[in-house]
Amino acid sequence: MKSKLLNAALVLTSLFGYLEWGKGNSTFLFQGEYEILTKLFNDPQSVIHPFILLPLFGQLLLLTTLFQKKPNKTLTYVGIGCIGLLLGFMFVIGILGRNYKILISTLPFIATAIVAIRNFRSGT
Repeated sequence: MKSKLLNAALVLTSLFGYLEWGKGNSTFLFQGEYEILTKLFNDPQSVIHPFILLPLFGQLLLLTTLFQKKPNKTLTYVGIGCIGLLLGFMFVIGILGRNYKILISTLPFIATAIVAIRNFRSGT
């Protein structure tokens, strides 16, 4: 049960990453993801990019583990890795750009990922 809760928390915390670019452009990942999913069916070519597809794939993997009796450790690790690529990159951007909104928005996912990895390694 704890593993399922952690995997659900990983999906939820990944949605609250915050992005800013240019002047006055910003979005949370859940807003961007909604736009991506609507474009996926209308114009699939516009959303084909590794930083778009890998986190979506990671979220799908983690959502899949929620329907398993005992969440698969490998699927969880791969899901964390796929989402972690984007959020880790955002974390570094937050540090280098001194953008604390971006930096702080990634911390819940990073903390949850660390707890989830420790949980799976301890076998509980």
